[in-house]
Amino acid sequence: MEQIMSVYQAVLEGDADAARQSVSVALQAGLPANTIMQDGLIAAMGEVGRQFEAGDFFVPEMLIAARAMQAGLELLKPLLAQSGIKSTGRVAIGTVKGDLHDIGKNLVGMMLEGAGFEVIDLGTDVAPDKFIEAVRTRQPQLIAMSALLTTTMSNMGTTIQALKDAGLRDQVKIMIGGAPVTQEYADKIGADGFSPDASAAARLAKSLVE
Repeated sequence: MEQIMSVYQAVLEGDADAARQSVSVALQAGLPANTIMQDGLIAAMGEVGRQFEAGDFFVPEMLIAARAMQAGLELLKPLLAQSGIKSTGRVAIGTVKGDLHDIGKNLVGMMLEGAGFEVIDLGTDVAPDKFIEAVRTRQPQLIAMSALLTTTMSNMGTTIQALKDAGLRDQVKIMIGGAPVTQEYADKIGADGFSPDASAAARLAKSLVE
């Protein structure tokens, strides 16, 4: 399992080139794509999340680890699709209307990919009807909304109401996050979950789709 360990290590160290290289070596050695993803990439991102929560890693380390994970994942995606490996779930993620911040959203998206989710990134300044369209056409089990401004937070509630009006609210779980967002606010607008950071977001997402 030396090949898997080098994939794991490359992600932990945030070395994208090494991650790509070690995934390639593991594939050449005949290891299944799913094993490389689960035991190499996903396991490493789990450890990154643990170290972040322990205060040993900070956002920059988390970002470079997530980028390394994505570099490795790029090589595996076509093979995973061919072998019909089921993803953990499908998530549509976006920063709400009026808000152009994307670092937090991107990090959550990467952590979700690192947890085996298929991520549909809707970008920033996402209007409620764009979330509705994503639910109709892509059928995610989960919507993840972020806001960094107190002034745009209300658009999370607006989006949830729009999904209700469209008769789609029961089809998806909704999680929210971002600097000004709290559990109390999530309860108030009827979201299914709140996450204080990207690492917790991946765990929350898993619990919501299980």
